[in-house]
Amino acid sequence: MSSQNQSLGEAARLYLATLAPEERQISQQEIYRFVRWYGADRPVSALTAPEVANYAERLSLSDKDYVKKLEQIKVFLLFARKEGWLKSNLAIHLKPRKGKTKSQPGAKSAVETVTLTQQGYDELKAELEILKGKRLESINEIRRAAADKDFRENAPLEAAREEHGQLTGRIRALEEIMKSSVIVNADQPSPSALKVGRGDRVVLEDLASGEELRYTIVSPREVEPAHAKISNVSPVGKAVMGQKQGQVVEVVTPAGKLRYRIKLVEH
Repeated sequence: MSSQNQSLGEAARLYLATLAPEERQISQQEIYRFVRWYGADRPVSALTAPEVANYAERLSLSDKDYVKKLEQIKVFLLFARKEGWLKSNLAIHLKPRKGKTKSQPGAKSAVETVTLTQQGYDELKAELEILKGKRLESINEIRRAAADKDFRENAPLEAAREEHGQLTGRIRALEEIMKSSVIVNADQPSPSALKVGRGDRVVLEDLASGEELRYTIVSPREVEPAHAKISNVSPVGKAVMGQKQGQVVEVVTPAGKLRYRIKLVEH
């Protein structure tokens, strides 16, 4: 397989093989999660800066290892660049979200209002129900593992406890998001009916190549690159937000400026 067509799955395997056993054990879970998100068969060269930038937005702020996980992905992307699978250093676009800093003792954090489409809210609700079921299973697993009186090497017990902790953290994060969310009806036109807003679908024409691109503009927590759902704070999202159908916008990328015409806006 040529370097240009190297798949993410194979790239991850080759990268992890270069690490020491202890380091590999620490990194492989997050590396494979990154790979699964974009598809193991997808060429590394097909990754784009906006997609990589949006990956950080998908990680939970409640995860205490948030920054560490981003660093693991950054090192993997640097490895891919060194091997020639990437033409540019995409690691620079993987930045921690604002607010991911340690709060001062006793300080009250402001509640962030989250804007979601109805579909995004329903998906979070469905995920929450599934996770609650898994958490009950993890509790039973802890009880079964704890029944083993030999605690010297009780790996199943430690694994069950770790899984329970991860599930609990994700459940709390989802509950907070849903509690502070505001639903946007994508089917109901706003007063500025021709302007791009969250929940809208847009068709863009690349003025250089004539290629048409179709995106749905969503909140950072609803991003799905595989389904062309991009964040309103991504480079393309920021460029089209608030703009009217027919206008030309510029998007700044590592390769230079790209110009698009907004051909269609669907609410």
